[in-house]
Amino acid sequence: MAITINALESSDVRFPTSELLDGSDAVNVDPDYSAAYAILRTDAPDGLEGHGFAFTTGRGTEVQVAAIEAMAPLVVGLDLDEVLADTAAFSRRLTGDSQLRWLGPEKGVVHMAAAAVLNAVWDLYAKREGLPLWQLLARMSPEQIVALVDFRYLTDALTREEALALLREREPGRAERERALLADGLAAYTTSPGWLGYDDDKLRALIAEALDEGFTHVKLKVGADVEDDARRCAIARDALGDAAQLSVDANQAWDVDDAIAWMERLAPFGITWIEEPTSPDDVLGHAAIARAVAPVKVATGEHAQNRVIFKQLLQAQAIGVCQIDACRLAGVNEVVAVLLLAAKFGVTVCPHAGGVGLCELVQHLAAFDFVAVGGEREDRVVEYVDHLHEHFVDPCVVERARYRAPSHPGYSSEMRPESLQRHAFPGGAVWSEKEAGRT
Repeated sequence: MAITINALESSDVRFPTSELLDGSDAVNVDPDYSAAYAILRTDAPDGLEGHGFAFTTGRGTEVQVAAIEAMAPLVVGLDLDEVLADTAAFSRRLTGDSQLRWLGPEKGVVHMAAAAVLNAVWDLYAKREGLPLWQLLARMSPEQIVALVDFRYLTDALTREEALALLREREPGRAERERALLADGLAAYTTSPGWLGYDDDKLRALIAEALDEGFTHVKLKVGADVEDDARRCAIARDALGDAAQLSVDANQAWDVDDAIAWMERLAPFGITWIEEPTSPDDVLGHAAIARAVAPVKVATGEHAQNRVIFKQLLQAQAIGVCQIDACRLAGVNEVVAVLLLAAKFGVTVCPHAGGVGLCELVQHLAAFDFVAVGGEREDRVVEYVDHLHEHFVDPCVVERARYRAPSHPGYSSEMRPESLQRHAFPGGAVWSEKEAGRT
């Protein structure tokens, strides 16, 4: 029986994380972690549906919701089997629409709307197959994986034939790597102690907790004041000892020369990487910083708007750590393209997470990368932030600083109905109660 996608619904879901300055950094001083949430409904007798979202930080989420709703004419009424038989074509349908494309192309709010819808498609696909997303992808043939990718604008760096050869080379070890993943999980690092709005005592206490939980890599937010940053890095290094890794994240706060000077001040604290030192669009700036601050690595990607930016960052040797984001790129298909690029250039992939739901999504992408694409675990860590996981039907599980491989069918992207209702903006109970408290 043919199954049709008969509805695309979108909602504005926000969490008041700014109250405790969770998520605060040099640029995002008062974030309310939020999601422009999408549900794809079908007419399947079992009520099959897919859930996805684009991560936001409060104001403006309504704009993201409107962009998702603008895609409904491209989605509603399609035959599900046809969509899933060629997800690359469906992706191009969303990202290449002749009218919506004018608002991009392949960048910004419209591209993130495509991510929300495509995340929902892949959640639906994995549920239909009865597999977690990572396993669905990792069990595809090299030919099927390559067929997911839009190679437009990439062939000067990676051709279809090169990608296929890379995947075939790694194919013999897949079963062994899948067994290792299921047994040992994926290494995680934590940003939870390092939000810029936390005071020194809280920083010390949270690093001690992180060490007790088994973490050996902690990241601090920096970029507002160099002397404050140096003091906080000194506190962190003292609490961590010499063996643990310490990375820092400027969240795009600096010009190129400022980034270089700032890192000269912080490098003596044993910094593993500096994340987002400057504008995410400045490929040459990242390259200049990378040359100047080595052996500290440059990491970026959470705001890299598409596969083309990643291609240039890799071509220019501008990054030593590639940070994919599940909601900034246009869903799984474009993420696969970036994973293949990183593997071609031999650059470590350490996914960006945190926010609301990003940990749930990127665990699948990192697991797939390990099993089928990158094939390595050395120096690869997945960001973990201990916020808001309780709102998901299938929350991520991190034990002794390791992500456990998801086992439930889907993309782990589905929020609990009660969480969607209570945190709906502006009328949900959480927000109406806050408004009542102000009057």
